[in-house]
Amino acid sequence: MVNQMTDGEVRATMPARRHLWKLELYKLQLEAPTPKIIPCQKEIDRPVYFGSEYHGIISHKEAAVLFENEPNGSYLVRKGFDSNNFFTMSWCFNGEIHHFKLFYDGRYYVKDKRYETMHELIADGLVTRYIQSHAAHITELMHEKAAYQESPYVTLNRRKLRALSNKNKTMNASIEDLTNKNLTFVESCDFPQNTNARPPTMSTSDSVINNDTISNILIGKYTKEHSFKVHTFKGLNWCEFCANFLWGFTAQGMKCEDCGFIAHTKCSKLVPSHCMPDLKKLRGVFGIDLTTLLNAHSSTLPFVVKKCVKEIEARGMEQEGIYRISGFADEIEALKMALDRDGEAANLSEYSNINVIAGCLKLYLRLLPIPLLTDQLHQKLIDASYLKTLSDQISSFREILTDLPPAHYNTLQYMIQHLHRVSLQAHVNKMNAHNLCTVFVPTLMAIPPQSTDLTQEIHVLEIFVTNSAKIFGTS
Repeated sequence: MVNQMTDGEVRATMPARRHLWKLELYKLQLEAPTPKIIPCQKEIDRPVYFGSEYHGIISHKEAAVLFENEPNGSYLVRKGFDSNNFFTMSWCFNGEIHHFKLFYDGRYYVKDKRYETMHELIADGLVTRYIQSHAAHITELMHEKAAYQESPYVTLNRRKLRALSNKNKTMNASIEDLTNKNLTFVESCDFPQNTNARPPTMSTSDSVINNDTISNILIGKYTKEHSFKVHTFKGLNWCEFCANFLWGFTAQGMKCEDCGFIAHTKCSKLVPSHCMPDLKKLRGVFGIDLTTLLNAHSSTLPFVVKKCVKEIEARGMEQEGIYRISGFADEIEALKMALDRDGEAANLSEYSNINVIAGCLKLYLRLLPIPLLTDQLHQKLIDASYLKTLSDQISSFREILTDLPPAHYNTLQYMIQHLHRVSLQAHVNKMNAHNLCTVFVPTLMAIPPQSTDLTQEIHVLEIFVTNSAKIFGTS
């Protein structure tokens, strides 16, 4: 029999998820109404750039009749008067009908944004209006509360920023003294993934070193301004300044053409002049939405996961405490940089400590903006785990997982089958399914912030691992 992990070991392997990315606005976008055409049933002459949504010349009262019993998101296009030099787009939102002047010049627009299709215009407008009506408290404060030195941009790229700034910085003597004096403190900020480590307490004499000074130490005295341009992002993206979701489907925010910094329009005005064009060449795969990444690489699995799993299965399956024992933080960060810089060409065999590779794999999964098992599935999985028979639980899990995006499903399947193989060596590595799931629950699942007891989540994942063939099929 393999001993279960002690309470102390369980606590040590269950860190709270580092909330780099804030999901509230992303969740609201998923909840927003979707476009639904109210088709015109009459034969009328219509411009070639409109379809059945165009109803010709009708008044707002006639339009109101057409909206009866129609859901939120329903819309039509009409003309109020033949003499108008614009069309009218009418939609239903929150049970009320709203009218907007609509123009076409090769693309559709109501205000400044241009859209290739009416569907894109309506979908983008519905999301924006929904977020405005449900998250005004977030959108009003998110720029004010954000801090550059605590931003995802600096957090994910701290060591890269330092390495690049070291080539060009012209630090004065006082800053150099502060750097040497507080080397231990700065290094503790460099990679806060070891949950057992705690930053050393600064003495009273050190208290003069504020966040701005630390930021200067980390990124050097750089004064180049960013070259921000309005950008339409493909896939899901988050602001690298405030960590909130970039909502909408077109012109969602700004992107620096030189270094690749991504931000909301308002956030881009608060970003200091620390543009490092060389960083654009080093921007890698950590912290990027899985679906967006795989679409960009025309792949079904992230190469980081494949390379790390392959290396672990080649020389780490009998390593006692694999995935539970942490590797050295600086080596994990070095491997992260290598994977970001070299991609699939990165050489993992250079890292003799297999725990470093295991730690890097966990880090990659932990930094995903949307966890493999998404927030939308969390309660469904918990509810299914209470079904009376294992057969019913497995059947329900299979059905629930069909709601996962393909990128998430394929990667989850790959990881669960790997963990199953690791558990088969538990007599040597001391990591049975329960121990592995205790480690991986905070990494693979979206855990509600208020959760303190993950017993049921561990139970769900353990069913996945021990029954991987029945849930996913054979590997």
